[in-house]
Amino acid sequence: METPQPDPITRALAADRLGAPSVVYFVLSAAAPLTVVAGVMTTGYSVTKITGLPVAFLVVGLVLALFAIGYVAMARHMANAGAFYTYVSRGLGRPAGIASAWVALIAYNSLQVGLYGAFGAAATPIVERWFGTAPPWWVLSLIVWALVAVLGVMRVDVNGRLLAILLTLEVAVILLFDFADLANPAPGGLSLETLSPGALFVPGVGALLVIATLGFVGFESSVVFSEESRDPRRTVPLATYSSIVIIACLYALSAWAMTVATGPGNIVATATRDGAETIFVLAGSHLGSLVVDIARVLFVTSVFAAMISFHNTTARYFFALGRERVLPAVFGRTRPRSGAPQAGSIAQSVLGLVVIVVYAVLGLNPLVQLFFYGGAFGGFGVLLLIFTTSIAIIVFFVREPSGESALRRLVTPVPAAVLLAAMVWLGWTNIDALLGVPPGDPLTWILPLVYVAGTVVGVIWALVLRARQPTVYARVGLGAKAVTAHEAAR
Repeated sequence: METPQPDPITRALAADRLGAPSVVYFVLSAAAPLTVVAGVMTTGYSVTKITGLPVAFLVVGLVLALFAIGYVAMARHMANAGAFYTYVSRGLGRPAGIASAWVALIAYNSLQVGLYGAFGAAATPIVERWFGTAPPWWVLSLIVWALVAVLGVMRVDVNGRLLAILLTLEVAVILLFDFADLANPAPGGLSLETLSPGALFVPGVGALLVIATLGFVGFESSVVFSEESRDPRRTVPLATYSSIVIIACLYALSAWAMTVATGPGNIVATATRDGAETIFVLAGSHLGSLVVDIARVLFVTSVFAAMISFHNTTARYFFALGRERVLPAVFGRTRPRSGAPQAGSIAQSVLGLVVIVVYAVLGLNPLVQLFFYGGAFGGFGVLLLIFTTSIAIIVFFVREPSGESALRRLVTPVPAAVLLAAMVWLGWTNIDALLGVPPGDPLTWILPLVYVAGTVVGVIWALVLRARQPTVYARVGLGAKAVTAHEAAR
């Protein structure tokens, strides 16, 4: 008698591989601190002309901390690599959950592939300086693409250890730059002006808050690794709260230190003139060219670390959907030895390869048209998902209190949802500032419509599943429990 082969859906992610520090490294690497300090901060100053960016990071951090209270409370009741998809399914229903899954795949893939443009653009000048020749950006992007593709199918803890090294060096150089700025203030001295709320709450604050939010993208991925964490009921909350606090404090410090070095009244002009070079120009005057050269290399490794983190996050979304047969079952398979989501990782790598090749053939700008547009577009998508999930959390706990306190069920989730709704509205109405294009530019309505289309397709697919595959539809949002449901239905 032939031995029955195990169904692909029964394959699971490798459990007990990640402790809280490893999850924090994944989260912070996705946030790409050095990339944010060099790019997002200078963009915030130059585009909005508002000097209250340090306060903006603290305000956004507070809003996300409120959201995280309900977020991690829900995580205690469902460890699932699908994260947003699972929570929205359980809170707002399966059609909304599947729609959110489509939005998540669009957003995270956009963030991931956009980083290839940043890597190629940032690494090319370094290679030219070292070797006297400047290869096309896409050659370097293809090299790092291959590295990420290989790492994507390896053990998740191997990725975690690599991220730990890269992130430690990255944060160390940021702190070194900050202390150098604070030790060498502009002629006006050590000013606290940009830490005042009055520097933030001025006309145009909406755009600045949304730009600051982009710096936190990735904090939510702690839940994505819950199935691979040791004691997820402890690891996920610790990693989530730690990440938000570290990101908020590090960014606020860096944004303030930058204004101390230039003087509060000069930061906008300096950021407009020097752009992403601002931190390196300031560091060069205080620390010398050697430190700046090292920092430039770490900027490139910062992008590389973010690639690894977003690749792993995206692959696990594919896995969660494949395991529940919302996507083909092949996506629910993991690599036998590593426990990595093999098909999802390969799919993400194929998409990255296609994007690099298309941009290279068409001669598009890798920094602006790939990294900047992709990052802003993907970041706005994640903000939409966070807001939708905040509503799902409230509805879920109203229906199923699950033994959670009123603080976790309503007191913090409700104001978090209200504040997130305001941030989504501000992002939508300031989409031109986010993308760095003139008002009325076609991109300001084309890109948001992509999420609308993804939502519509997701809802339609959910209705198709409900009509044609009711057993699959019934498993939506169950996560690892979908295996039991599948076996019971056989």
